Formats: sequence, C-alpha cells, structure tokens
Amino acid sequence: MRILLASPRGFCAGVDRAIEIVELALKQESRPVFVRHEIVHNRHVVDGLRDKGATFIEDPSDAPSGAMLIYSAHGVSPAVRRRAEDRKLQTIDATCPLVTKVHNEVHRMVEEGFEIVMIGHAGHVEVEGTMGQAPDSMHLVETVDDVSRLEVRNPDRLGCVTQTTLSVDDTRDVMKALAQRFPKIHLPKRDDICYATQNRQDAVKELANYANLVLVVGAPASSNSNRLVEVASRLGVPAYLIQTEDDIDPSWLDDVECVGITAGASTPDVLVQGVIAHLKDLSDGEATLDSLPEIDEGVRFKLPRELRDA
Repeated sequence: MRILLASPRGFCAGVDRAIEIVELALKQESRPVFVRHEIVHNRHVVDGLRDKGATFIEDPSDAPSGAMLIYSAHGVSPAVRRRAEDRKLQTIDATCPLVTKVHNEVHRMVEEGFEIVMIGHAGHVEVEGTMGQAPDSMHLVETVDDVSRLEVRNPDRLGCVTQTTLSVDDTRDVMKALAQRFPKIHLPKRDDICYATQNRQDAVKELANYANLVLVVGAPASSNSNRLVEVASRLGVPAYLIQTEDDIDPSWLDDVECVGITAGASTPDVLVQGVIAHLKDLSDGEATLDSLPEIDEGVRFKLPRELRDA
C-alpha cells in the first residue's frame, strides 16, 4: 500500500500565529490567561494549551475582572469586545489577519451605505464574529436557494463578503446566483478568499488523481477540514474525517492501493504522523510513504505589537 501525503496540509499562518500568541502570553504573564472560544478548532491543540495553563471560556463575563483575555483566530464581534471592556480585561487579539481584513471591508461598505451579504455557515464562530460587525446591515446565505429567498432594502447598494474558510469552489455557485439576482452587487475579489483553504483543497484534488481513499485529519468543528472531505468525495474518492489514528476503520483499507492523507489548517503534524505510523502497522510494514511536491506557502503574519515589544 502507498501512503501519499498532500502538500500543503496542516497549519496555516493564521493558526501558527494564534497558537504562538497564547504560548507567549502564558510565558510572559504571571496572572491567569483566558482564551475566548477554542483558539483554533482542534482538540489536541486546545488540550495542549490548557495543560500549559490556558483557560478557555465562551464569554468575557466568565473571566475575572482585570484578567488577560485572548481572542481566538476566528475573530469576535464588537459586542464581545464591549463585554471585555466592561470587565476591564486586558485583551490580545489573535484574530487571523485575513478575518480582520473581512471585518474592515464590512466596516468600509457599511460606512458607504451598503447592505452586505455574507456567504458562510450559520453558527460558525467566525460567521458570528463577522455578522456582528454590522448586525443591522448584514444577511447570511449558505446556498443558492438562500439567495432566491433573500430580501434586501436596496439591491443597487449591495456588497458581499465570505467566511474565510471557504474556497473559490465553495462559493462559485452562490456568487453566480447573487450576481444574477442582484446585477449591481459588489462581489469579493479572488484574493479575498483564504489562500490556505484554497491551497489545501487544490492539494486534495491532486491527491484524488492517485488515491483510492482520502483521510482528512481534522476536528469535526473545523469548517476547512470538512470541506476537504467534500472535495475528495465530489471527485468520486471515498473520504473520511478523522481526529486521530484511533478513528481509522481497518475495513476502509480493503482493496486500497493508495491512501491519500491531508490535514485541516488547524491540525498539528504530530497527528498526521500518528496516522502514518498506524497505517504502516495495519499493513504489516509493507506501506511506502510518498508526498506530493512540497509547497512553501510563503505566508507569515506578525505578532500583535504588545507581544513583539515584550
């Protein structure tokens, strides 16, 4: 059996930055460090930071007055920031810069009198944070059917943003439907789509040319991990989302000559290595390991100023 690794896979620059922010805060702070929501959607990462001393909460009111609070990579609404201010919390913003870019775009369009359509998944924490930037001026759609039911105040003053963990493929049909129904809508530029999400989906498409089975290492709550499963499945390759090697059903490997492995943008490589080792054990050491050509995405995000100065 051949094990074929996707490239790129795993951590993106926004996730790397968010985890580093929490780790540095834990080293520099004598007081407890709280994190609003999971810093990224991966249980292994969250448990590791919890073991180092981080406390994860869902609302600023759960932190004691005057404590340090770190916002997760998914971003937060102004309402969450106000609650943190009311508690007199010292905050550090680990929001992915690509999410911040979307928030800034929302603010700009609202100032210019636009209503905004957001393409995203209801209930996702990033969507809640972005919709909260201008709750009276935003509409959420997930599907083409949602577009057909959409009612806006002025179709001539309409903008659009997307959840960053979607891709060009994810949004193409919805954007087409929006353009057909609202010809004057201002759609996002291609470079507004998260580079990491698109690159990982492109890598899965390449995997599907060789693999009889694709395993995506990621968390059930991870939007981009779930999308990777969907990409492989749409191409006719059986695909499963697993959190660790323990989730692998040996029957999946029956008559499989090549297993493709990838990982969501919030998945540490140690989990991928565990999957590889387990597959080798299941094949009695007969498996060979190979990789698609390695790709350096070349993206690095600066730390917040307060941590850089320290």
